[in-house]
Amino acid sequence: MNFNDDKDDFFDGPDIQQTPKAPKLPELKPEDPDYWEQEESEFEHLIPKRNTSWRLWLWVAVAGVAVGFIVAVYLHYFSPYVSDAVQYGYVEDIQKRGAVFQTYEGVILPYKELMDTTRVYREDFKFSVKDPKVATLLRRMQYANLPVRVEYKRYHASLPWRGESKIIVIAADTADPAKILPPEFAPSL
Repeated sequence: MNFNDDKDDFFDGPDIQQTPKAPKLPELKPEDPDYWEQEESEFEHLIPKRNTSWRLWLWVAVAGVAVGFIVAVYLHYFSPYVSDAVQYGYVEDIQKRGAVFQTYEGVILPYKELMDTTRVYREDFKFSVKDPKVATLLRRMQYANLPVRVEYKRYHASLPWRGESKIIVIAADTADPAKILPPEFAPSL
């Protein structure tokens, strides 16, 4: 390797003089009288202005997210998605449950499931009752082995003070089996 070449070395020459930078002038604000007398750059209009209202938009965004969250929680837990629905059947069981929040939990065997001979029995109608008067009426129907008509609301989720079920029975009454069942299954009175 030959390190002796005829090329000029960059570091061997005379020192390059650096030109001193002009001192940076303080940035004037519109409140200063000199602000309006200074010369404007020809590219000044191209520089985007700083948005000082970003805090306002941040608060608007946070408030929007909070309102959206509150509406979502209300719709999921407190607003029923099925109202004034009706179910007919026989009360199989009703009992009082709960350590802190006492509610009545029950099961109804639905007419449409009992009388359908073409499909396999799918499921019982499980519900909760908050009103003790409605629960007492349902218990009487259970002991008398009478058909019952219940009105209920269905929620997306259950809450401890509403009961274990998403279905809340709000009213109950006796049902006439002759009007509910098809004519071939209607009892002769």
